[in-house]
Amino acid sequence: MPENPSVWEVRLGIYATEQQAEEVKEHIARLLCPDPDHAPPCPIPWSASLRHVSGSEEADSYAELIEQAEAEKHLRP
Repeated sequence: MPENPSVWEVRLGIYATEQQAEEVKEHIARLLCPDPDHAPPCPIPWSASLRHVSGSEEADSYAELIEQAEAEKHLRP
């Protein structure tokens, strides 16, 4: 029996500047829809957005990511 489509959310945490995050979002958009000029509707409906995480939420959700980014900062010449 085939599955019925439903909404799935894929979360990606990145340690980046706002500009870098926007560039990543655009790359993902091109992966999901390689022809942005096609006639609607898109064969696979999707959306992408950015959300800045800060404070305790950042520490709770992305502690390992932040630790990795801080460690790598010290390794760069």
